[in-house]
Amino acid sequence: MSKVRVYELAKELGTTSKKLIEVMEGLNIEVRNHMSTLQDEDVQKVMAILTGKATEAAADKAAEKAPAKKPAESAAVETADQVKETVTDDPAKKEAEEIEDEAEATGRKLRKAIQEEKRAAAMKAQRPKIRLEGQVTVGELASHLEATPAQLLKQLLEMGIMANVNQPLTTDTIELLAEEYDFILDYVKDPDEEELLLEEEDDVVGEEIPRKPVVTVLGHVDHGKTSLLDAIREANVTAGEVGGITQHIGAYQVDVNGKKVVFLDTPGHEAFTAMRARGAQVTDIAILVVAADDGVMPQTIEAINHARAAQVPILVAVNKIDKPDANPDRVKQQLGDHGLIPEDWGGETIFVSVSALRGDGLEEMLEMILLLAEVAELKANPGRSARGTVIEAKLDKGRGPVATVLVQDGTLKVGDPVICGNIAGKIRAMINERGDRVKTAGPSTPVEIQGLNDVPMAGDLLQAVSDDRFARQVAEKRSVKMKEASKRIPRVSLEELFRQIQEGEVKDLNLILKGDVQGSVEALQDALYKLSLEEVQIKVIHTGVGAINESDVMLASASNAIIIGFNVRPDNNARKQAEIDNVDMRLYRIIYEAIEDIKSAVTGLLKPIMKEVILGQAEVRQVFKASRLGSIAGSHVIEGKISRNASIRLIRDGKVILEDGHLASLKRFKDDVREVLTGYECGILIENFNDIHEGDIIEAYAMEQVAR
Repeated sequence: MSKVRVYELAKELGTTSKKLIEVMEGLNIEVRNHMSTLQDEDVQKVMAILTGKATEAAADKAAEKAPAKKPAESAAVETADQVKETVTDDPAKKEAEEIEDEAEATGRKLRKAIQEEKRAAAMKAQRPKIRLEGQVTVGELASHLEATPAQLLKQLLEMGIMANVNQPLTTDTIELLAEEYDFILDYVKDPDEEELLLEEEDDVVGEEIPRKPVVTVLGHVDHGKTSLLDAIREANVTAGEVGGITQHIGAYQVDVNGKKVVFLDTPGHEAFTAMRARGAQVTDIAILVVAADDGVMPQTIEAINHARAAQVPILVAVNKIDKPDANPDRVKQQLGDHGLIPEDWGGETIFVSVSALRGDGLEEMLEMILLLAEVAELKANPGRSARGTVIEAKLDKGRGPVATVLVQDGTLKVGDPVICGNIAGKIRAMINERGDRVKTAGPSTPVEIQGLNDVPMAGDLLQAVSDDRFARQVAEKRSVKMKEASKRIPRVSLEELFRQIQEGEVKDLNLILKGDVQGSVEALQDALYKLSLEEVQIKVIHTGVGAINESDVMLASASNAIIIGFNVRPDNNARKQAEIDNVDMRLYRIIYEAIEDIKSAVTGLLKPIMKEVILGQAEVRQVFKASRLGSIAGSHVIEGKISRNASIRLIRDGKVILEDGHLASLKRFKDDVREVLTGYECGILIENFNDIHEGDIIEAYAMEQVAR
């Protein structure tokens, strides 16, 4: 017999490798694991024991160990044997019998264990089976296991699991309970909705073909974005808008030398910053419109940062060159300071001088758009199921839920069942940008659709599927998952940064810096860039001067960034939006504290901190001068409450004027009070501080120690 491994012999003998190794250890046969090889004689010993046959090798070996007899002694023994029988037992024979008995006993034990194992397997095969699908609650599982919910809850409590009757159970928990109640479980896991969608997709028909580029127009308010689109489309859009400002995301197709280009006109006014960000996420090319007579403005910088966050190429359109005070070279210089270097200056950014009023430079700009699209090699397959993104959605009184959708791949048809986020529906009608009804919409085509069961969120993905029932099934699964995952999406924060780096969740630490003056912001930015961190790359995606606003929070939410404020405060809308989006905002008055916090966060050395809790804010409506007391602020509490013992700060135009101040007096009419709630007026006297102006914000706060 050739050399065999332990697991091969165990398989041949119908036992497990573990039990076979135990037998061989009893026979002093050295083996390390189930992959060890056995000699022929070891295999024969084991097989002899397991088949119940006495081993002759053991007896021969014992006989060899017996002392050899001398010739004379042998003759004497033979003579004695002829006379009488030997009354004493032969020692060699006795030793052989002992070895044989021991081996036989070991074999009997192993054969008994094998029989018990086979008997247990047979009994297990006779156990009742239960088949479960999808999510199973405690009550449902109790009915299948022929037990009461109370019994299962008690069993779960012993396992350390707190649950109720209607709580879904995990797969592992279901398997443990089924084993405990002696049932065989045939569990069919509920497939993920994304798996269902992948299975739903039919074989792709046709090949990918070049598609129309999607262009987003970004820029500061009143720099001529809509007028530029108006000149391109040769249609009057601006006249129909409120105050000449774009109030919704418009999507339009333009014919350029036989090729079509899709334009998204995102609003430039800061009240619609969120809509501009969504426009940048579905675009292929971003056109940055800058007025030649106005230059780079705050929203111009925001637009650059949004386009960079979306990782799309930027084409700069220097508009209003027809004005007498136009200075395109100054615009190029200002944009060069923000990393957009013109091609004629040795950079890679395309600059085009245009005039929306006279139509100058429009042909050149459109040719540059086609050039960028050709370089990007944009392709899509019109033969597959449609996929798109919701640009904007609303509830129309006459038509119900209406959504503007940009089809990005495949072809969307009237009558197609669709899934849009956690909403299902069936396309009843599609309207293009000219108001005409269409039956199909191919790749890179914007259309307004009707037929959804509810209003989707802007940015939701839309996908066409085979039937209504499947669409509703997937939508319901997504709704359930959203309810179960009521916890917010984990954002990066300084407290969790080290753990997220260790687990590979964070590789880039995006920061947004806001300060009271530009010099402070630049100093802080330079200091952060000098931090040599191997674990994570620090990226400052946006800087600015002034109070932290809602636009900063929105950009931080989209880019998973941390906001750092230096000598500035967030406004009310920004603070509320940060709480909703779970964005981490850090406010500092000393630059080194900001640097040390970030460095310590990356290395996991953050110490317990004093966390600031905002109690309330009051607006100064009128200032009264008292000769002995000083300036008394007649104030109206606009949020929260103002407490007598709270620390206070005075904020003027988003900048902190007084920090860590204290109240000398808090009165309602003539009475001293401990606190004043929202909506009430009060008189506030600040200790040793009289520089109070009308319109100032008095913010009350308390400090709490929080372990990191």
